[in-house]
Amino acid sequence: MNTTQFKEEMKNKTHIIARSEMHLHMHEMAQQARRLTVEINNAYHTPEEICHLFSQLIGKKVDESFGLFPPFYTDYGQNITIGKNVFINSGCCFQDQGGIEICDNVLIGQQVVIATLNHDLMPKDRANMSPAPIKIYDDVWIGAHATILSGVTIGEGAVVAAGAVVTKDVPSNTVVAGVPAKIIKIIKE
Repeated sequence: MNTTQFKEEMKNKTHIIARSEMHLHMHEMAQQARRLTVEINNAYHTPEEICHLFSQLIGKKVDESFGLFPPFYTDYGQNITIGKNVFINSGCCFQDQGGIEICDNVLIGQQVVIATLNHDLMPKDRANMSPAPIKIYDDVWIGAHATILSGVTIGEGAVVAAGAVVTKDVPSNTVVAGVPAKIIKIIKE
């Protein structure tokens, strides 16, 4: 299995069976992602060098407006899409096998977790996984230590408060907070 085939299977939300060809591919890609994140995380790099290394990590060019404060962690890397004027603060962890799309003008706070996989609930099948993509629309701000779970869409202009655990879609121009996250405010121009 190659990355293109894997990403197509993820778009179809194909269930990942433990020790299957897809699962083995994930482990192979994790080694590549680790190599690149170690490079990003363990030396000083100029903003231009960060853009270059992050582009290698995700397999597509990021805009020169992209900003990242390492460390950054991912266990796949090749299923992340980044728009313009995106800033990712330090300590973030992206589990991107199911697909993470971050649109323009997005701010992601320190130690945010974005996770696109769920394990099976049945103990005998717990090593199996189900992917679901996450999409973060334009002008979103995700506060420090927030967690975004699989299948969630965050609408344009929304704010995810620090420490929130987002389990459901977030409407545009709202502020969500808490565990699980709930709407606490509507943002009006």
